[in-house]
Amino acid sequence: MNIEPKSPTNKGSADWFTGDVWVDPIAAPRDGDQRMIVGRVRFAPGSRTAWHAHGRGQTLHVTEGIALLGTRDGTVIRATPGQTIYTPPGEEHWHGAAPEDFTEHLAMLETSNGADAEDGWFEHVTDEDYRAAAGG
Repeated sequence: MNIEPKSPTNKGSADWFTGDVWVDPIAAPRDGDQRMIVGRVRFAPGSRTAWHAHGRGQTLHVTEGIALLGTRDGTVIRATPGQTIYTPPGEEHWHGAAPEDFTEHLAMLETSNGADAEDGWFEHVTDEDYRAAAGG
């Protein structure tokens, strides 16, 4: 057992995010059969991910602010600190901050080793679609 060194905070890639987003890696696979990834993700007001999906699903646990999460069928969830949201494998979705609040969540998922067709990043969520999800 050992204390892991802290990984540096990374600015979210403009390929995957709209707005200012910071990611702190917490856990990543260390041995060949491990798959768990955990990260702390902080979103500035109005920032969000692009559309994406995870081949093994994803769990988000909101720790601060108001989070918005949307799916391709138009479902929008407004989540608050302490709430946990599960996205099943292959479901295309996005998540980010409400327009008026910073948001932070823990993102937990398993790697799919790039072999899963249901895993990937897609186009950015348009400002129009984001405003509709945010209620205005």
